[in-house]
Amino acid sequence: MGEVGRVNFDESVFLGQRVVQYRVNPERLTSEFLLYSFLSPDLQYQFGRHDSSGSTVSHIRVPDCLKFEIPLPSLEEQKKIAAVLSAIDAKIDCNNHINAELEAMAKMLYDYWFVQFEFPDANGKPYKASGGKMVYNATLKREIPEGWKHSTIGETFKTHLGGTPSRDIDAYWEPGEVSWLSSGENPSTFVVAPDENISMLGLRNSPAKLLPQGTVILSIVRHLRASILGIEAATNQSVVGIVEAEKLKHCFIYPYLVREIPRLMALRTGAQQPHINKGVLDESLLVIPDDATLNVYTSKASSLFSQIQNNLLQNQQLAQLRDWLLPLLMNGQVTVA
Repeated sequence: MGEVGRVNFDESVFLGQRVVQYRVNPERLTSEFLLYSFLSPDLQYQFGRHDSSGSTVSHIRVPDCLKFEIPLPSLEEQKKIAAVLSAIDAKIDCNNHINAELEAMAKMLYDYWFVQFEFPDANGKPYKASGGKMVYNATLKREIPEGWKHSTIGETFKTHLGGTPSRDIDAYWEPGEVSWLSSGENPSTFVVAPDENISMLGLRNSPAKLLPQGTVILSIVRHLRASILGIEAATNQSVVGIVEAEKLKHCFIYPYLVREIPRLMALRTGAQQPHINKGVLDESLLVIPDDATLNVYTSKASSLFSQIQNNLLQNQQLAQLRDWLLPLLMNGQVTVA
């Protein structure tokens, strides 16, 4: 309830029964200004005041949707305000597009080197295509480059299943000293902000463990999803953390895990909450390259992931700036020249 969006009606759009559409009078109001008005704390508060909780879901009665009050400066002022806020949103959107391209490049690099085995040989040519020696591995049931070996996630990395401090004990949650993730279903490649915070006492009195930056986390309930911790954080019991090894860093673990998700999804059990156990992840097989190849790969791939993380951190700062400016612009405390 209270989610707001602006729809481009160049194509046919069908609205569900829980969505109300507003059409602006262009002589008095711009749709961009209406969008940011609805996103402002004042309007979000008004939405909450008109909450008519039903037996199944909270909702706002349709007649009440006509009662919301918004500021109404001149059209010129509306356009100026919307232009400032939309410029910030456009930069955030641009960073998201850049990150999608960077992640695609990182996944392609991993696939080319460690799935197709076409990493550069001593002469800079694709290894397998140039006749590089391959050796059959009975455990993996396929050929791998000579000198490489197989292992499992559990043998190669330290893995940790999270936990949740008791919510009946306030001291486990206040003061919020430790970043804590209530789900691994993070929409971004890197986690740069916690879902909640717990206290050090709560951390010590629960199965949760503080995981370092660079840890790759996997949600093991419902839709499995991998992310990388850009912050130090603990997680709940629906998340497994894979801590970086001395030479195998997140730029290697993350693309490996993303490729494994379809296989792991097929191994889920449970009707109410389909999930995998931590042991299933620990038993997952992987190819371990020789140190020289791994070092070159890490130097190339780590720069791609660093750019992704920097863009996400910039987006976080931009969103904070937008959210700080939004109410000030709407109530007239700040004006646009």
